[in-house]
Amino acid sequence: MRKLLTYCIFPLLIIGLAFLLYRSISEPMKFKKELQQRQNVAVEQLKDIRTLQVTYRDTYGHYATAMDSLVDFYNNGKITIMRQIGSEDDSTAVLHTEAVKKTLRNLKGDKLMEKLYELYEAGDNKLIVRIPQQTNVKDTLFTNRPNFKVNDLRYIPFSEGDTVIMKSIVKQVSGVDVPLFEAKMPFWSLLKGMDRQQIVNLVAEREDTDRYPGLMVGSVDNANNNAGNWE
Repeated sequence: MRKLLTYCIFPLLIIGLAFLLYRSISEPMKFKKELQQRQNVAVEQLKDIRTLQVTYRDTYGHYATAMDSLVDFYNNGKITIMRQIGSEDDSTAVLHTEAVKKTLRNLKGDKLMEKLYELYEAGDNKLIVRIPQQTNVKDTLFTNRPNFKVNDLRYIPFSEGDTVIMKSIVKQVSGVDVPLFEAKMPFWSLLKGMDRQQIVNLVAEREDTDRYPGLMVGSVDNANNNAGNWE
């Protein structure tokens, strides 16, 4: 019996304990690594939503209330961008433009720019002119991302179809109407399929410290300059 314990049972117990110890160390490390990978993907998506929302607000004065509106804005909307003719690094052009402006001192803002552009079109190519120009949203945003698909913004990555929770409101702050928005991805969706107990622990930790248990950008409760909770 002693030999059985010495040569069979004790070694098996040692191996079992070693495996449990290894697992107790490796599983949290594995979870943390995959958590970071998924968060990286989610953060980029939330930044894209923020970019679209800010552009939408600059165009309409408020944020989109639903993802459908944001997608349609990207696909069919137009925005005004400033097209610059001439370079401000060209000192000769800068001096010439200032001299011409002095002769047009009765004109201001858009009227002044329109006149300068008129002079440029007439042959004065030493002028520096900034003129507003209408362009398609999709021809302006994310043009360096050939695989960008605006419809994918509505879905939480790795969630098998769960949708981003998005809200927008106009709230009075110090007597001024301020448009606010938020977009959220709860951990229960973002980390779907990962170790359940680790997710429970992560969510509990966030809730215990009064933090959102997931990733979010913006806030409809507080004006936070559209910051992400990862920043």
